[in-house]
Amino acid sequence: MVDFSVIALGIIKTILNILSVSWWILLPLGLFFIWREFWVWGLNRLWKRKIQWVLLEIQIPRNILKTPKAMENVFSALHALYMRDIGFEDIYFKGEELYWFTCELVGYAGGVHFYIRCPAGFRNLVESVIYSEYPDAEIVEAEDYTELMPSVLPNDVYDLWGNDFILAQPNPYPIKTYEFFEANVDEQRLDPVAAITEVMSRLKEGEAIWLQILIRPVSSDWKKEGEELRDKIMERKKEKEPSWLNALVDGMVQFLKNLSLAATQHPVWSEGDKKDEKFKMFHLSPGEQNILKGIDNKISKLGFEAAMRFIYIDRRDSFTPSNIAAVNGAIRQWNTLDMNSFRSIRETMTFITSRKLTAESWFRKEKLFYRKRLIYDLYKLRWFPLKFSILNTEELATIFHFPLITVEAPLLSRIDTKRGEPPSNLPIS
Repeated sequence: MVDFSVIALGIIKTILNILSVSWWILLPLGLFFIWREFWVWGLNRLWKRKIQWVLLEIQIPRNILKTPKAMENVFSALHALYMRDIGFEDIYFKGEELYWFTCELVGYAGGVHFYIRCPAGFRNLVESVIYSEYPDAEIVEAEDYTELMPSVLPNDVYDLWGNDFILAQPNPYPIKTYEFFEANVDEQRLDPVAAITEVMSRLKEGEAIWLQILIRPVSSDWKKEGEELRDKIMERKKEKEPSWLNALVDGMVQFLKNLSLAATQHPVWSEGDKKDEKFKMFHLSPGEQNILKGIDNKISKLGFEAAMRFIYIDRRDSFTPSNIAAVNGAIRQWNTLDMNSFRSIRETMTFITSRKLTAESWFRKEKLFYRKRLIYDLYKLRWFPLKFSILNTEELATIFHFPLITVEAPLLSRIDTKRGEPPSNLPIS
């Protein structure tokens, strides 16, 4: 009978013997990788702190008749932030990464506000593309509204709920976009932002809802994932090109065959097997065909790495969980069961089960405090979470755009008059 304990003990002794003679190689190698991570992390933090940021508030006009298509054009122009890929030297010697910006929808008891935070060097780009689509809007530099709250939350007076959202399915699957909500008649046209602005307009004194969309333009390489997914659904097989060795062997075989039969028939040279490609397209259900159309439409437009961050702040003695549910419900209107939806990032969600028989509930109070501090600090810094998704310009315009005239949120901040430009021939002396 085999004694497995003796075998296991022998394996352990062998491993220890190997480590005893090779530790001087393995230990420095392991320490190198740890040092590399800290080196890149430290350089990146220094690089981020050198960036000059500007927070712009967009004061929207009262009569907006344009659909979110106008905001899609804005995001397409803002893709100009992408200039080149980040290389080895940029990462390991400069700590750089691609520039990003945030679109922020903020609600207090005093009103609902729209902000865009971008590097100061791109302020002219942001202002020009917004004015090109919304000439009646006004853009002003604003003070950081996060400074109105205590520097450390939660505390003895205020509590918060926070969460980061990314796509639940692979990136090529689209969410429900603004085209689904549109209608030819203005009175029947729905605005997907209306549900969120309505919740923000009903906040009491001391409450705040912050919604932040972090976006960073990327190259078109992400399209490959969508093309592969589309081909898989259609059962389209991509034939591999034969190697030069296989081509040489095939050519020699054909030459010898034709040489042996030259006395009886003309030589025949193969041009490769041309197989008729059979697609699954004609056997797909209407729902599956819509999925294919949705994937094709998404990968045809410019893409951004994106994540959405939501924070609700209120006094401890009057904390209102129903406002959290209302915002989560408004976010779900962009979800579909057959394509894509938003899901919470578990590591940043400020919820931990209270069931005592699970290991997750151990040190529950300390874990909750850490997560709340973390997401509050990340929101103020406007830093990306570790996980993010890819949204195209149409999806971003669905999530963040200026409400139509039909949205009647009572505290939605709008301007009644347009600031005019002075005449070109106005004397200055």
